Amino acid sequence: MSEINQDRELLERIRAGDISACDDCVRIHSHGIYRLALRLMRDPADAEDVVQETFLSAFKGIDRFDGRSGLSTWLYRIAFNAAMMRLRRRRPEFVPVDRADEQEEDLPIPEAMVDWCLLPEQELVRSEAREEMERAIGELPPKLRAVFVMRELEELSTEETAQALGLSEQAVKTRLHRARLLLRERLSSYFAAGASTNR
Repeated sequence: MSEINQDRELLERIRAGDISACDDCVRIHSHGIYRLALRLMRDPADAEDVVQETFLSAFKGIDRFDGRSGLSTWLYRIAFNAAMMRLRRRRPEFVPVDRADEQEEDLPIPEAMVDWCLLPEQELVRSEAREEMERAIGELPPKLRAVFVMRELEELSTEETAQALGLSEQAVKTRLHRARLLLRERLSSYFAAGASTNR
């Protein structure tokens, strides 16, 4: 069964009050939602709370889901919003009322980087390198982190990511580009040190 047909059947069952359909929905989609939440929140307990909030909100508002995007895309959007609400409560962010959401001036711009093409391929798959990469992803600003996680790790399309985050596709591309550059900059010293010790 295709994902679209599976989503359609799940929606019909949930709207009809089938409790097992809710369980199926959680089973199918919770892993991806948890991965996103964990990378945004950087705390397993907070991530679990975001997952729980996501599914509770989704089931309560299932009649508002119009089907223009996929069910998983809609769930990612709810999860992103839930995570952002929690992060805002943690650290208040003051944004002028007249500032447009799509402006990117508040996001950092990378300054320098090392060319990773010169690095041995095995270096990129070492567990230590993966841990360093996870740390670097966790240090990205939440707006960039969300785009990077959805596009690169969850493998959503640009269109799906834009729908999930309520952004234009151009804003997704811009944020993804900045996230990649910041990761390269953040990891440059790590990989440069590794390259020098391998000589």
